[in-house]
Amino acid sequence: MLDRYWHGDSGRISPEAPVPIVKVSKFEDKAGGAANVAKNIARLDGKVGLLGLIGEDESGQILENILADERIDSQLVSVCDLPTISKMRVISRHQQVVRLDLEETFTEQHSQLLLNRLELVLDEYDFVLFSDYNKGSLSLIQQMIKLAKGAGKTVLIDPKSSDLNLYRGADFITPNLNEFKLAGGKTNSEQSLTDSARALIKDAGVAAMLLTRSEQGMSLISADEKHDFAAQQLEVSDVTGAGDTVIATLAVMLGAGMQPKDAVEIANLAAGIAVSKLGAATVSPEELSRKLGQYLQKTGEHYQIPFDDVLQHIEFAKQNGETIVFTNGCFDILHAGHVRYLAQAKARGDRLVVGLNNDESITRLKGPERPINPLDERAMVLSALASVDWVIPFGAVEENDTPAKLIELISPDILVKGGDYTVEQIAGADHVLRHGGKVEVLEFLNGCSTSKVISKIKA
Repeated sequence: MLDRYWHGDSGRISPEAPVPIVKVSKFEDKAGGAANVAKNIARLDGKVGLLGLIGEDESGQILENILADERIDSQLVSVCDLPTISKMRVISRHQQVVRLDLEETFTEQHSQLLLNRLELVLDEYDFVLFSDYNKGSLSLIQQMIKLAKGAGKTVLIDPKSSDLNLYRGADFITPNLNEFKLAGGKTNSEQSLTDSARALIKDAGVAAMLLTRSEQGMSLISADEKHDFAAQQLEVSDVTGAGDTVIATLAVMLGAGMQPKDAVEIANLAAGIAVSKLGAATVSPEELSRKLGQYLQKTGEHYQIPFDDVLQHIEFAKQNGETIVFTNGCFDILHAGHVRYLAQAKARGDRLVVGLNNDESITRLKGPERPINPLDERAMVLSALASVDWVIPFGAVEENDTPAKLIELISPDILVKGGDYTVEQIAGADHVLRHGGKVEVLEFLNGCSTSKVISKIKA
């Protein structure tokens, strides 16, 4: 589906009818429906293809272009007799004034086109997700599931039908509480919920159910196990698309080799992030990393985005129109001056990248007794700061005591350096200025330095 948003101000009532007049000032197109699931997977660095039906129209072409920008492999099938399903929302003063739906129900003949294409591309994928919106495109879903399972694929389904027998053979179904009730689930007590869920999946021939329960979190239920996960976001802004985030994250984590219980635990964290945003939102690896870090504090564990993946995440942020700020340093012993400086740097834009001298570079610059803390530990401490989005060591690009090559790769919008430098003395400044960016010099906090901390400890 294509989600279209027309934004504008409404200060008058139409003389033709008692409706507001909206003066449209901004147009926005987004991937909706199953395309939003694919987008969530892509944002988590999953390699994903999207199989579905579109019309031979402008909306279909717009959707294809969005998929290309999101690095989603398009397997969309065009049909000439029906339009691309589109939902146009007119928004004024942060409220929806009206929604206009353009859609027709697809037939079994159209669904056969999807089945044929699935058979052609199935070998390229390990997991198959079905997002059922009851629009007719999945009228042959039982044949599709059999095809996928016969090829040894893991099948996950976000169901719409109250007849779960349609999804026979699936590994996971992810109904919400309302869908669960419509399918015959009981919610009188926790025991009745568990018993009825097990009865439903047994009768339907489904291996496990991930039941999303709004403020009650979610439950993973199979024939012999049940695991409950508390909701991770108490103040909900918008639940739109939260189910998409759940099934997408579940698939990515299973694909990474996690056991189902652990994969659901991560999916639950991702859902907590998604519902804190407006609209059908995606979750970035950095957001999930921070949430996971907070969640694991009690265990003393830590998770950090691998250095090699960071450049791709920065590129996604640029595609979203976010302003990228870059700074660099040794950050050997983190102190108040560092924290204030990094907060000031982050305030210049949307995302802050910190280039971190590797251990060999610090030894060359500071002497044989430095660094005090090795690279991985310095990166861990920096990543825990709210102001820091990404940390990349210089050595990840090229052995060098300056971040010039790294800056050329990232090409930030704003380059920040602390101290008494002139712009001409700052490594990478020429590249940033040449590409239309800005370079700023910030003052350090007086009396704060790693060298002074070390001297004090020695004294």
